[in-house]
Amino acid sequence: MRSGFRLLLLSAIIVIAGCASKPEEVLPEETYYEQARSAMQSGNFNEAERNLEFLETYYPFGRYAEQAQLDLIYSRYQNLDLEGARAAADRFLRLNPQSEHADYALYMRGLASYNLDVSLAGKFFPIDTSERDPGEQRQAFRDFSDLLARYPESEYAPDARQRMIAIRNRLAKLELHAARYYIKREAYIAANNRARYVVENFPSTPAVEDALRLLIDTYRFMDLQKAADDAIALLAINYPNSDAFDENMKYQSRSIKRENRSLESVITFGLMGDE
Repeated sequence: MRSGFRLLLLSAIIVIAGCASKPEEVLPEETYYEQARSAMQSGNFNEAERNLEFLETYYPFGRYAEQAQLDLIYSRYQNLDLEGARAAADRFLRLNPQSEHADYALYMRGLASYNLDVSLAGKFFPIDTSERDPGEQRQAFRDFSDLLARYPESEYAPDARQRMIAIRNRLAKLELHAARYYIKREAYIAANNRARYVVENFPSTPAVEDALRLLIDTYRFMDLQKAADDAIALLAINYPNSDAFDENMKYQSRSIKRENRSLESVITFGLMGDE
């Protein structure tokens, strides 16, 4: 009995192992494509992605290859697989450099990078992107800039332009954040350099007004009165209604003063704008 039982058990294991190792049936190209499209229409992007990847694996040069690659970019993006979406866009541009849909791939690559520096948690918790590493933002800016240079009439160009403005605003705000950090560390030259970088490189951003005020106060603190006066004149020309001026257009300094080293914050920098 035991011998017979062992033979039955062994046979069952062999059958199970054989079933597990049986290769998945390869479906016709059109079947994968239709299943992917149906899944996308119903919002099931996991299923869509699975079928599109089968298409790429089994029919890399088939009838639906180019469209499947485009759909894969979109499906991954919808699945919040932003790095995967960017990789799919890179692959599409490499394989189809002359495609009429190259502008879409460039746009989606930029869009993925644009959102990559804010994780899923950012949808539920307040995260100030101006304090995060701007590397992905810079990559997005390059992608959008490339899109506008190569396809200025693209339907995606207007949105790309608006996102480039938003990126510049973020980068300028990041420089201000760094400048204020240096103020707290009494590194006034470094703070001044950051503020000047905003004025020189992001002249059309909302951060310029605060950057000029930082310049004025750090120049004054370092006894560089001529430079401070020049910055005040620039502030008055560009922001005559700034609350930095009193009713007589006299500049009201934000004081930078040293505090007791035992305090948690060793530098008080007046009202710090939008912090």
